[in-house]
Amino acid sequence: MKKEDLLRRLRRHTIQQFDMPETAVKGITYPDVARQFIETSKNVGCKVIEAKETDDLNAIIRQAYPDAQVFASNVKGIQADRNPDTVAEAQELNGTDVGIVEGQVAVAENGCVWVPQTMKERVVCFVSEQLVILVRRRRIVNNMHEAYSRIQMTDYGYGCFISGPSKTADIEQALVMGAQAARGVTVILIG
Repeated sequence: MKKEDLLRRLRRHTIQQFDMPETAVKGITYPDVARQFIETSKNVGCKVIEAKETDDLNAIIRQAYPDAQVFASNVKGIQADRNPDTVAEAQELNGTDVGIVEGQVAVAENGCVWVPQTMKERVVCFVSEQLVILVRRRRIVNNMHEAYSRIQMTDYGYGCFISGPSKTADIEQALVMGAQAARGVTVILIG
């Protein structure tokens, strides 16, 4: 049975519909969201670099990854060898040492950053050996409730929360970092 058929049948047989109750949810808050975000991010394996608005982000990124040879980004002002908007196909981003993207919202509660798809090929977030997420300090929120209220979808209709490097612990209960995506994540807090 197709999904649409199932949903149509369910709607047809619904006798009474109820609205969701209005419940105020007060998530956890922190006296200093930036400090909490930095601490939590480090706990999940992320590096955090604090930068001023006037700092040269290209210099900061090159200093953080001096051995990297291939950079990919479509972020305005960032120097990159590959642009995920102009590649003919996603496979051209294979071999990217450092991908640089912009985050929309950072969450102090769990150290994650909402990264909306702002580029044609979102694979840059996952095939890059190292991922750099640029996020404005003023965009740090306390908790996921606040984060969800601030998410704005792009025309691409995709985004994801990224919290440190990729990790898995399903093989012999041993934590492995960088198993399915970036081996390392650096968040550059701007401002």
